Amino acid sequence: MNGKRKKIVFVDRETIGPDVDLVHPETDHEWIEYERTDPVDVLDRITGAEIVITNKVPLAGEVIKTAATAGLKMIQVAATGYDVVDVQAAKAAGVAVSNVRNYAGATVPEHTFALLLALRRSIVGYRQDVERGEWSKSGQFCFFNHPIRELAGSTIGIIGEGAIGQSVAGIARAFGMRVWFASHKGVEGLGPLYTPFDQVIAESDVITLHCPLSEKTRNMIAMPEFKAMKRHPLIINTARGGLVNEADLLAALDQDLIAGFGFDTLVTEPAADDDPMIAALDRPNVIVTPHVAWASSEAMQALWNQVADQIDRFVSGSSFNRIV
Repeated sequence: MNGKRKKIVFVDRETIGPDVDLVHPETDHEWIEYERTDPVDVLDRITGAEIVITNKVPLAGEVIKTAATAGLKMIQVAATGYDVVDVQAAKAAGVAVSNVRNYAGATVPEHTFALLLALRRSIVGYRQDVERGEWSKSGQFCFFNHPIRELAGSTIGIIGEGAIGQSVAGIARAFGMRVWFASHKGVEGLGPLYTPFDQVIAESDVITLHCPLSEKTRNMIAMPEFKAMKRHPLIINTARGGLVNEADLLAALDQDLIAGFGFDTLVTEPAADDDPMIAALDRPNVIVTPHVAWASSEAMQALWNQVADQIDRFVSGSSFNRIV
């Protein structure tokens, strides 16, 4: 790239924790950041920038095409998922797109098991009972309003065999769980390391999702899958909203097809007050967290360090974590 000062625009600083040290790239640059950016303001704010950083602000095809004519060369996504960027439009316009990877290998699996342990041992229900005075009323040193199940000896079905899925498997084995990696839905013959998708659905005590959202995986688990779940499993989703059909999930809960769910990602984020997924929080076997599985202090710093490093690599002419 040429040696002139680069204009870098970060369109949604608020998506990175305030305690993260936002180190800047070493390349000579002008830095502009916005706490958040509405879609209608995107083009105005990025016009003239050579490099744009986004986490969750969508960059549509026409926006990318127009910005490219004004000098846009690179889009750096401050996340692993890059569905907010029209990648094909970027490719057609000659704009590089990069994401960040392998920064959440500890934080997402830990959050997965935080949800799983809380649900498996009915922590939420018992905490609610203590708050409401039910324990005091019982007259016993303990009481048994909710089921408590051990992880040891149970089967966890993992959908997504990447680094995070592998880390989840390692923790599960340490708890004495049997681990199954699901084959891709509708695909057979992937080899002995995979368990058929239908078997994972039917026979797992826990099903946890760690795969990207795409047209192939959208609504991957819906009512047909819930009806096939023989062991009434817990459903954990720390991957992407939309992998599970939320209306069918709530219906499955009502019909006792599942034991409960712990979700960190929803279809609509942030969820509205009247979102049915939020209304379900009065149940002791439901946990929803606000898309924070990835957001340990350590992971966010690692993510941001990678963002700055990748911009420097791009400016120097090297390629790293390129999507296009």
